[in-house]
Amino acid sequence: MQFVRVMNKWVFINFLVVLVNSIIGQSIQKTMLRLPDTGQKTSYTNTFGEDNDYIINPPFFINNGNGTVTDTVTGLMWQQTDGGEMTIENAMAYCDSLTLAGYTNWRLPNPQESFSILIHQNANPALDPAAFTKTGAEYWWTNARQANDNTRVWVTNAGGGIGNHPKSETISAGGTKKIHVRAVRDINIPASVSNHFTDNGDGTITDHLTNLVWQKNPNPNAINWEQALTYAESLNLADSSDWRLPNIKELHSLHDESTVNPGVNTNFFPAIGVKKYWSSTSLPNQTTKAWYLDTQFGITTYDFKTSPLYVICVRGGSQKTITATHESNHNPSSIVIYPNPASLEIVILINTFDTNNYNQIALANQIGEVVYKKEINSIIKIHHINTQNLSNGFYYIQLYGNHVFQSHKVMIQN
Repeated sequence: MQFVRVMNKWVFINFLVVLVNSIIGQSIQKTMLRLPDTGQKTSYTNTFGEDNDYIINPPFFINNGNGTVTDTVTGLMWQQTDGGEMTIENAMAYCDSLTLAGYTNWRLPNPQESFSILIHQNANPALDPAAFTKTGAEYWWTNARQANDNTRVWVTNAGGGIGNHPKSETISAGGTKKIHVRAVRDINIPASVSNHFTDNGDGTITDHLTNLVWQKNPNPNAINWEQALTYAESLNLADSSDWRLPNIKELHSLHDESTVNPGVNTNFFPAIGVKKYWSSTSLPNQTTKAWYLDTQFGITTYDFKTSPLYVICVRGGSQKTITATHESNHNPSSIVIYPNPASLEIVILINTFDTNNYNQIALANQIGEVVYKKEINSIIKIHHINTQNLSNGFYYIQLYGNHVFQSHKVMIQN
């Protein structure tokens, strides 16, 4: 009897631990090494703070030549050509039984993973055409159902969004939509993160999956997109002034598929409410619109930039791209520029393939006048530009090399 009592006590304690973790939403599996950037490189406004003004963890895929693609930012391996249209039940069975490139541990991606490979500079499909084969897919299945409706499944779409769709919408289930399956596998054993979020006690929340720090209490006022950019750039909170409007991937990372109304963890974001929140990401084929997150369920969609929506700000994230541990010895290409805005100097970090060596850096003003130019040695990967004697405003850092060119917008605030 004493043994039974002891066992019952430990069962009860374990039940409480599971219950607390379930309520608070702390323990979570980390399958992605880093959150990729959206890949948006075009400027759509003169107001600083839009998506392409910040390049953090730029997307970089490796075609493995065997029907698979490695995402060097997340550390995940993907099926290069999707498996075609099918029901969600068949999609799950398809991934479980798939053998591709000698691997058998394929699975359906979760919503965050599926959303991570979208490229928001491209449309229909919003994918990297050099990495993924174009198919007739309109949507791709994920492994998650809507929290309060088991008949709805989270799917990413070729236009760049993610939503909760009835599983009966796909053609194989009697519907009219082409919902395809694309399998993913873990290259590395996923880590278990004991604390998904931490309340820092200063009005900010740290997300340990993405290394992003969030404004705990959003701006209570609805404002247009341009105002949202300005508000975020001018925010000073918790002794930090490097706040910005999140891009759509960062904003979507707040989505918690286990809850609705709102679909965000309210233990850490109690004031987020059921609202629509601006991202810094424009719609490239309809430039008067920008992406937003609707927290009611967690869908991402878009609206005119003149519409009044809400704002939650973010800061941090990896400020340089580190090669992921994967089954290939290629290194990704990245250009990292910081700080941005700059006051005393601009630092440019270059990490490129040897065939993409850059031999010149230039700085041009808004009307194209070159105010700084320097020949550079491709062996040196860190470069500094003194900005103390330059007028405040927007400039473009231009890098020239062997048949390659990059231009990045930067703001100088002396």
